[in-house]
Amino acid sequence: MIGVGKIKQYTNVVDKPLSKGRQEVSLSGFAYLFSELVQYNQTQVDNIGELERRLEDAGYAVGVRVLELLCHREKGNRRETRLLGILSFVHSTVWKVLFGKVADSLEKGTEHEDEYMISEKELLVNRFISVPKDMGSFNCGAFVAGIVRGVLDNAGFPAVVTAHFVPVDGQQRPRTTILIKFAEEVLRREARLG
Repeated sequence: MIGVGKIKQYTNVVDKPLSKGRQEVSLSGFAYLFSELVQYNQTQVDNIGELERRLEDAGYAVGVRVLELLCHREKGNRRETRLLGILSFVHSTVWKVLFGKVADSLEKGTEHEDEYMISEKELLVNRFISVPKDMGSFNCGAFVAGIVRGVLDNAGFPAVVTAHFVPVDGQQRPRTTILIKFAEEVLRREARLG
């Protein structure tokens, strides 16, 4: 046979290998899908706190899968064991895979030893959301907080993760801060290791 071994003929689309091409999702497609997620959950709840909790739960499931995928792809199935290592991993690697760029800042809380903050000027999930006046302080960043909590919990760093708006002078839209408050056991382990 002529050309055997040079070009492999595939009889079925399922047999073709997956391409390593662009691994991006259309922004308009994501915005539509996310708005449907918010609208569906909005019909299932009675108050804003419950809506944010449901968005956080949906994000948690994403975070679990993102951690598994990135540990397999980027780290050869190894996971971070140190606090600053996992925070750096979330701030840079996870953020870059999810949002196409590194988060704007990662800061340690000044009042509490167990608090860290990831800040973003314009968080993607809040970019196309207009919150009605009756919903007050509703923050779609709860979804991203859930992703961060999923990554941290499954990496062995249990934490309470919440999303907050922080007003910025001279800007119309507030920045979103993801507040991470680690469990006491994480701080004890970190002190023991280092």
